[in-house]
Amino acid sequence: MKLTRRTLIGSGLTAAALLAAPSVFGQAKPKIVIIGGGAGGATAARYLAKDGAGALDVTLVEANPVYTTCFFSNLYLGGFREFESLQHGYDKIAAGGVTVINDLATGVDRNARTVTLAGGQTLAYDRLILSPGIDFKDGSVPGWSVEAAEKMPHAYKAGPQTQLLKSMVEAMPAGGVFAMIAPPNPYRCPPGPYERISMIAHLLKQKNPTAKIMVLDPKDKYSKQALFEEGWAKHYDGMIDWIGPDFGGGAVEVRPDSMEIVVDGTVEKIDACNVIPGQIAGKIAQIAAVTDDKGWAPVHPENMKSKMDDNVYVLGDSSAQGDMPKSGFSANSQAKVAAMSIRGELLGSKVFPAKYSNTCWSLIAPDDGVKVGASYQPTPEKIASVESFISQTGEDAALRKATYEESLGWYEGITTDMFG
Repeated sequence: MKLTRRTLIGSGLTAAALLAAPSVFGQAKPKIVIIGGGAGGATAARYLAKDGAGALDVTLVEANPVYTTCFFSNLYLGGFREFESLQHGYDKIAAGGVTVINDLATGVDRNARTVTLAGGQTLAYDRLILSPGIDFKDGSVPGWSVEAAEKMPHAYKAGPQTQLLKSMVEAMPAGGVFAMIAPPNPYRCPPGPYERISMIAHLLKQKNPTAKIMVLDPKDKYSKQALFEEGWAKHYDGMIDWIGPDFGGGAVEVRPDSMEIVVDGTVEKIDACNVIPGQIAGKIAQIAAVTDDKGWAPVHPENMKSKMDDNVYVLGDSSAQGDMPKSGFSANSQAKVAAMSIRGELLGSKVFPAKYSNTCWSLIAPDDGVKVGASYQPTPEKIASVESFISQTGEDAALRKATYEESLGWYEGITTDMFG
């Protein structure tokens, strides 16, 4: 008989009884494999191990031994944080009962319920969580490829790319030109492109005040636009030119070898360039064949379970879930819902209705922070925003300072929630 939550409840078994007799599915413990050790995967691993109280075999697969957060990486670019402050290890997750494997997942056999790793290991699972973040869409910016990222970095997978981008900005000649090729929707945020522009403008204002910034954008509007435009006029007047699709921002070619961009047919010489390409779900989600024709992984809004496979959950940036942004906060929130659902399926524990939340802070200049956020609930079609808020233009300096300080507290809190 296939054991389900309904049959568990019907048989009168409780989670406590399961803990006393941990043989489920004919094995010592149900096995959960998690691919991706970022905001979604790390949170899910910690909560499954902690709330499973030893009754679950939890394995986290992450290629990098140290995780560098994309959120707050813009503050490193602006000189507000040290790079090392963005980095977090997995020692405390391992100490909490999770098997951490630093290797690259290269294959998923959904019929056999196995994951293969680059090192040759094969992992069996009862439930698989995919939280691999983003990958880049080939050809979304003509002239750019992943290989060109050493000359025109994306810095959208935090780490050496982030450091490379900052070094290029700092090396710009006096009065030089920095260009950003902004991404189309949907994209990972944070690191938000427009906060990044603010931070680079702040850096240049200190070191190279006659430099110029061009933002080439395929979108005709963007998140918190009025707040950024107000902030740029106040702090960086005359330094930043935002060029939308009506003026060629959506028709850009890049030439990394000659450090040129072509905007609507006109060649522009630049000194540093940040190309943020179009994005899709992380590669392993595509390999697992849980993505749709748009490159994202559809999930059931009530628990983040893949619509392609009842034994697979997809969290964070890779998921197609509805209204939530592709943020670390979203992934952390989704991970807790998924972990609760998996414990309910495998241990018979109580599953409460899903609730999700997110806030995205952006720093425009020292002590000038703004935010946008919402709470969310599942509907039959999607995860839907039910209540939202956003900073207002014209707010006083004390409120903006408090908003920035709130973001600092959030970073400390969420990274502790993720990594222990």
